[in-house]
Amino acid sequence: MTKNITTSAAPVAIGPYSQAIEAGGMVFLSGQLPIDPATGDFPVGGGIRELTEQSLRNMEAILREAGLTTANVVKTTVFLADMADFAEMNSVYEAHFSAPYPARSAVAVKTLPKGARVEIECIAVR
Repeated sequence: MTKNITTSAAPVAIGPYSQAIEAGGMVFLSGQLPIDPATGDFPVGGGIRELTEQSLRNMEAILREAGLTTANVVKTTVFLADMADFAEMNSVYEAHFSAPYPARSAVAVKTLPKGARVEIECIAVR
């Protein structure tokens, strides 16, 4: 049995997927681009710090809708368009989590949807 989780406080899906799905006490969040849900655009003048912050705010909005917080996150994956952005992304990311930190993968990819520089997905548990 699965449950669809959706909120207007995060960007709508730009394809045939859900913002998040809950199954067996686990919540699987789709990758969150740094799109401002109010405007549908990336933050104006946003560098990687601002873009990472927006992706994480979107992720946190979906977690809230599921009745969870970042303390429930057990795994994240960070996709970067340029690994040179890793250190700045990491400093913003660290501010959103507490020890023990979730397991994480961070990979550089050739391109991301809408030309984004960062996308973050996660798995959380109740």
